[in-house]
Amino acid sequence: MNFGKILVKRIGYGLILLVAVVVLNFTLITIAPGDVADSIAGDMGGADAEVLAEIRIRYGLDQPFLVQLWRYASSIAVLDLGHSYFYNEAVTSLIMQRLPATLLLVFSSQILAITLGMLIGVMAARKPNSFFNLVVTFLSLFGFAAPVFWTGILLIILFVSIFSVFPVGGMMSASLIDASWYEQWLNIAYHLVLPMVTLASIYFAIYSRLTRAAMQEVMGSDYIRTARAKGLSETRVFYKHALRNSLGPLVTVAGLQFSAVISGAVVVEAVFSWPGLGTLALQSILARDTPTIMGILFFSSLVVIIVNIFTDLVLRAIDPRIRID
Repeated sequence: MNFGKILVKRIGYGLILLVAVVVLNFTLITIAPGDVADSIAGDMGGADAEVLAEIRIRYGLDQPFLVQLWRYASSIAVLDLGHSYFYNEAVTSLIMQRLPATLLLVFSSQILAITLGMLIGVMAARKPNSFFNLVVTFLSLFGFAAPVFWTGILLIILFVSIFSVFPVGGMMSASLIDASWYEQWLNIAYHLVLPMVTLASIYFAIYSRLTRAAMQEVMGSDYIRTARAKGLSETRVFYKHALRNSLGPLVTVAGLQFSAVISGAVVVEAVFSWPGLGTLALQSILARDTPTIMGILFFSSLVVIIVNIFTDLVLRAIDPRIRID
C-alpha cells in the first residue's frame, strides 16, 4: 500500500473517531447534573422563571436532545464551535488565543523528554550493571512516581523561592509587551523552562526505561553478533544498528502518551499560571461554560488524532518492515 492510500485511510479513521468523540462529549455534558440556563442567569445576577425560559429558547436548550446534537454537529462541520456564555466571545476565537501556548508547552516538553530519555536510556544500556544504570533506574522511578503538580511546586520552591533563578509563573513579563519579537521570544523561553521541565519529568522516566529495555533486548540479537563478527566498531554497532531498531517502541509510546501529555499540561498550566487551554478549561468548568468546554475537548481530540496519524507514518519510515493496513 503506497503512502497516499495509507494517509487517506488513516485520515478516514481519524474522522470517524472525531465524530464519535463529538457525540460522546456532547452526550456526557448534556446529561450532567445542573441547568446551563441557571449558570447563565447566575452570571447575570439571577433571573426569574420567565427569563430562564427566554435563555433556554435563545440558546436552543429547550429543544430535544437529538435536535441539539444535530445543530452542534452541523456547526462543528463548518468549524463553528459556538459562543461562550461566560466570556461572551466566539469559542473558536478563545481557543485560538490559548492554543499556541498549550502547543508550545506540550511539544517542547515532549521533545525534551524524548531527547533526554533516549540519550540516558542508551547510555544506561551500554553499561547495564554500572552505577550510572542504578542512578537512571532511581531517577526513572522517582520521576514516574512523583505527581506532576508536586514536581512543579518543588521546582518553584527551589528555583524561585530559594535561588530566584526563574519567574514564578506566567508566559511573558508585562514590561516586554511593546518590546521586539526577539526579546519577547527570549522572555517566553525563560518563562517556559520550569513548566517544560515539570511536564517532561514523568515522561522522561518512561522513555529512558523503555529505551534501555529495548536496547538491551536488541543487543542480544543475531544481527548484532554478526556486525561485531565483521569487525565493526562497538560505537557503530551500537548507534547505527542497535539504536535504529530500538526506536520503534519509543515512537509508539510517545504517540500513545500524547493525550496524557495534554492532560498533564492542564495541571502544569494551573500550577504555573500558563495561559493555555488548561487554564481556559478550568475556568470554563467552574463557570459551567459548556460551549467552551466542548470546544476544548474537540480541539484536544483533533490534535491527538493528528499526532497519532503522524506517529504511524513515522513508524513506517524508520522501520520498513512495519505494515500499516
